[in-house]
Amino acid sequence: MNSPSIEALLDALSARELELIAHDWPLFARPEQLPPAGDWTTWLLIGGRGSGKTRAGAEWVRRLAAKGIGPIALVGETIAEALAVMVEGESGLMRVAPPDERPRLRGQKLLFPSGVEARLFGATRPEHLRGPQFAAAWCDELGKWPKAEATWDMLQFGLRLGQRPRQLVTTTPRDTALLRRLLNEPGTVKAVMPTSANRSNLAASFFKAVVARYEGTLLGRQELDGEFLTERPGALFQRRDFRVAEAPPDLERIVVALDPPVTGHERSDRCGLVVAGRAGDAAHVLADLSFGPARPDDWARRAVAAFHDHAADCLVAEVNQGGDLVGRILADIDPDLPIRMVRATRGKWVRAEPVAALYAQGRVTHAPGLAALEDELCALGPDGRADGHSPDRVDALVWALTELMLTASRPRVRTL
Repeated sequence: MNSPSIEALLDALSARELELIAHDWPLFARPEQLPPAGDWTTWLLIGGRGSGKTRAGAEWVRRLAAKGIGPIALVGETIAEALAVMVEGESGLMRVAPPDERPRLRGQKLLFPSGVEARLFGATRPEHLRGPQFAAAWCDELGKWPKAEATWDMLQFGLRLGQRPRQLVTTTPRDTALLRRLLNEPGTVKAVMPTSANRSNLAASFFKAVVARYEGTLLGRQELDGEFLTERPGALFQRRDFRVAEAPPDLERIVVALDPPVTGHERSDRCGLVVAGRAGDAAHVLADLSFGPARPDDWARRAVAAFHDHAADCLVAEVNQGGDLVGRILADIDPDLPIRMVRATRGKWVRAEPVAALYAQGRVTHAPGLAALEDELCALGPDGRADGHSPDRVDALVWALTELMLTASRPRVRTL
C-alpha cells in the first residue's frame, strides 16, 4: 500500500497544527543555527550576508522568553539598527514568533507574553548599559560596533542574573580587536555559516549578480564565506606592527592633527583628531579623539582643547575642504594658536606609505585603547577608503606623524 504524500498529511492537519509546525524552528534550522551543546558563555555565530544569522538570533531569544529567562539585552550597532533588524526585520523577533508569543514594543522595550522583558541598546552609547541586569544577551553585527570594547565591557558587568547567563553574537566577520579576543576566550563556542548554506531562502538573482561577482575575492571571502581575515593581503598597515606602550617621559614635540568636516549635518564625515609626540627617532600616538559628525565650532573647540590639554607645540590642520575657513574658525577660539595648515596634493594611500614604513621599522608606538584607529589603519585600501568610508582617523594620524617624523623642523605658524 502506498504511503500518503507529504501534501496529503499536511492537508489532514488543522490550522493550529500547521501553525505549530511552521514555527517549530528545530524542524527547519540547520545544525549551526541551533544553540551548541556544552558549557559555554558566548555563542559566536559568524556568517556571510544572508546566511541566516539574524533568524538564529531571533529564534534563540524567542525560546529564552518562552521559558521565562530574562531580562534580555538586545544590542545592535545603534538602537535604530537593533529595531530595524533584530525586532522588525524580515527575520526579526516580530516575524518569527507565532501570534500568541509575539512581543509588544513599548519604546525601547519588548514585552513578551511570558512576562519576560527585552531592552534595546545601541553600541554608540555604552553608558546606557551601566546599571541594568540581564540573564541573556543577543549582540548583532558586533564587527561594526562603533564603541565595541566599551559597550561589550558594560554588557559583561550586567550579565549576572539567572543560573547561567549567556550571550549570542551574530556578526559578519571583521578583523577587530574585540572579535579576535572573543575567538580566543575559553567560554566562546564558534560557528561559521557561509551565504551559500542558506541558498534555498535567497533570491536566485542575488547569487547570479552578487555572489558570482565577489566569489573567491578577498571581500567575498569575508562577506559571503564568513571567513575571519586577520590581515588583509597587500594592506599598508599590518597589526603585527602595532606596538602598545605608555608614553615616554621625554617627548621633544607634541602635535595635534585635525582632519575636519566642513559641513555639520548627520551624514558628514567624522572629524579626525589625533595627538602624537616624538622622542628622538621614534613617535608615540597619545590619543585618538576623532568623533562625529560635528559642527565646525564643535570640532574647532575640541581641537583647541586637545592642544592645551596635551601641551602641544603645533596644531596641524588639513584645509582641502574648508580652505582658509578652517584657520579662521580655529583663530576665533584661540587667536594665538600655532597652526600649520596643510593641503593634500596626493592620494591618501600614497601619503600614508611613508608613515606605514615607520610602523614597519618599529618607530611608532600606540597608547593603550586605540583599537578604532588600528582597525581603520588596517582597513585602508588603495582607493583611499576604509571599509567604504572616509578614513578620517588615518588622515589625522598621517598628518601628525608626517609633521613629527618626515618634515624638517620648522618655526611655529599662526593664522592671520
